[in-house]
Amino acid sequence: MESFALLIAATLNAGTVLAIAGLGLLINERAGVLNLGAEGMMLVAAVCGFAVGVATGSDLLAFVAGMAAGAAMALAFGLLVIWLNTNQYATGLALSLFGAGFSAFIGIPYTQQKLGERIRFEIPGLADIPFLGPALFRHHPMVYLTVAAVFGLGWFLYRSRAGLVLRAVGESPESAHALGYPVRRLRLAAVLVGGALCGLSGAYVSVIYTPLWVEGMIAGKGWIALALTTFATWRPARVLLGAYLFGGVTMLQFHLQGEGVQIPAQWLSMLPYLATIVVLVLISRNPVWIRINMPASLGKPFFPGS
Repeated sequence: MESFALLIAATLNAGTVLAIAGLGLLINERAGVLNLGAEGMMLVAAVCGFAVGVATGSDLLAFVAGMAAGAAMALAFGLLVIWLNTNQYATGLALSLFGAGFSAFIGIPYTQQKLGERIRFEIPGLADIPFLGPALFRHHPMVYLTVAAVFGLGWFLYRSRAGLVLRAVGESPESAHALGYPVRRLRLAAVLVGGALCGLSGAYVSVIYTPLWVEGMIAGKGWIALALTTFATWRPARVLLGAYLFGGVTMLQFHLQGEGVQIPAQWLSMLPYLATIVVLVLISRNPVWIRINMPASLGKPFFPGS
């Protein structure tokens, strides 16, 4: 039971990384912008967050630095695809490749650096409950804030006027423009928020999840978060559930190794990516269902006045 509780705790921790990035990408896509650069943004944010964490000893400042780095890269992406109308797919891939190389370059001085002693978080009283305490109530506050953000984003998208306008921009930018809404500015704002959340996820990886910097440490999490938005049919609550599912698959490999299961480590490392492929294949079998839920203008450029 103790081992199972630790598996649940590790699942929530790993799922938080995917959920934060997935929510950011969902905001982008709800506005009609497809950003394939999540992996690069998370890598740059991870090294920037880690560098600030080493210099200041403050996790909060490290998170802010990661969000700023992610937003800066998203700004460059947004200006290219929204104002200069470059291809969203090619620009996103270029951003991801740039982020991988740039993070490796600026991260060279930090490969041997270490953060200060990590603070252990737990909810008084609840953390001492057998099984439930270690599984649910000894996490970093970001785990709980992510759950709250899911409900907040759901309310914003479906209950607030601003959220309805954002969805309208993603469904029919021409109609939103005809009603007087600044479509390109709204899309850029969504891209910036999405980039900041991807940056926060990257900083969380290097500061909390695995407190160190190693080249390429995001290890495909940005791509999994991108697939997660499709898996969740662009709904925040499903993003969280999907993130925990993929997080559980990721942690299962370590759990099985710890239990002495005789399976080659390479096969276990493949599990999260294999699960991603299987889920996408299952979803793609019903293209009508995807088409109904997908924002109608996703990936399509918008030219005011055309």
